[in-house]
Amino acid sequence: MIHLNWGDSKPLKTIECVHATADKFIVHNKLTPGKQYAVKNETDEFYFIIDNSQRVGGFYKHYFKELE
Repeated sequence: MIHLNWGDSKPLKTIECVHATADKFIVHNKLTPGKQYAVKNETDEFYFIIDNSQRVGGFYKHYFKELE
C-alpha cells in the first residue's frame, strides 16, 4: 500500500508537461502544458505525479519530457 504515502514522499525527479492532447482519455483538465511536476513514482509506461487536482495521478510518459 505504498501508494497511500506518495503524496508525502520526496520527489524522484522533475518533469515538464509537453502536451495535454489525448484521443481516448481526458487529461486537459489535469495537466497544464509547460508546467513542471514532481514525480512521486515511475513505471515503464507511467509517471505518477500530483496533478492539477492536487491528487496523485498516473499519466503516460509521452505527455512529459524529463528535466535535467
